[in-house]
Amino acid sequence: MLRPLVALLSLFLLFGCGEVVTTSTKDARILLMGDSMMAANRGSGRAVANAIERQLGEEVIDRSVIASRYFYYLPISGAAGLRLPAQYQAGNWDWVVINGGGNDLMFGCGCGMCNTMVNRLVSPDGSSGAIPELVARIRKSGAKVAYAGYLRNPGLYTPVRACRPYGDELDRRLARLAARDPGFIFLPMSDLVPYGDPSLHHQDMIHPSPKGSAAIGNRIAAAIRTAGG
Repeated sequence: MLRPLVALLSLFLLFGCGEVVTTSTKDARILLMGDSMMAANRGSGRAVANAIERQLGEEVIDRSVIASRYFYYLPISGAAGLRLPAQYQAGNWDWVVINGGGNDLMFGCGCGMCNTMVNRLVSPDGSSGAIPELVARIRKSGAKVAYAGYLRNPGLYTPVRACRPYGDELDRRLARLAARDPGFIFLPMSDLVPYGDPSLHHQDMIHPSPKGSAAIGNRIAAAIRTAGG
C-alpha cells in the first residue's frame, strides 16, 4: 500500500497541480488543459505552458492534471481535474489549448482492443464523441481551440508502444474534426522527435523532458501566432 502512495506523491512533486482562475489572473486570454504531457516539468517552470508564455509574451493559465482522462467516474477527484473536461473554467479566453485521450487508451483498454474507446473519444468522421463535445462547449464561448497530439519516440522503446496504432487513428480523426471547424486547430506532435533521439523524453520514455515540453509549447505558440494570436 505504501509503494503506490509514494509513487503518486512523486508524480505530484514532478508535475505539480493545476492553476485556478482568480482575480489576479482573470485577464489572461489563454487557458491550457490536459494530462501529464502538459503538466510535466511544471514544478521547475519548464512545462508546455511556460514555453507558450515565453514565445507569446503573455500569461497562460495551466489547469492540466496528471493522469487525467475523458472517462473518469470518481466524483471528487474527477471534479478536481482528473476528469479532463472538468478542468475547463469559464473565462474571457481567446484560446483554449488542450491535449488528452492517451490515458483513456492506457487505463481504459490497456492499449489493446481499443477501437471502442477511440470511437467514444471521437467518431471516425470527427463529428461526435467526448472530444468533439468538449470542443463544442468551448467554441460556444467564442474561444478558439488548439488541440495537441502526443509525442512519439521513433526508433526507441516506450512502455506505451502498443498504444501507437490507436494514437495514430486518434490523430487522423482529430484532423477531420479540424477540417469541420475553422476555429479548431489540430497540432500533431508525431513528427516532433527525431529518429532515435531520447532527449525530448524523460527517462520513462513516456513524458516529455524539459526540452520536449519546450518543443511542444513552441509549436503551439507558433500556430496561435499564425492564426492571428
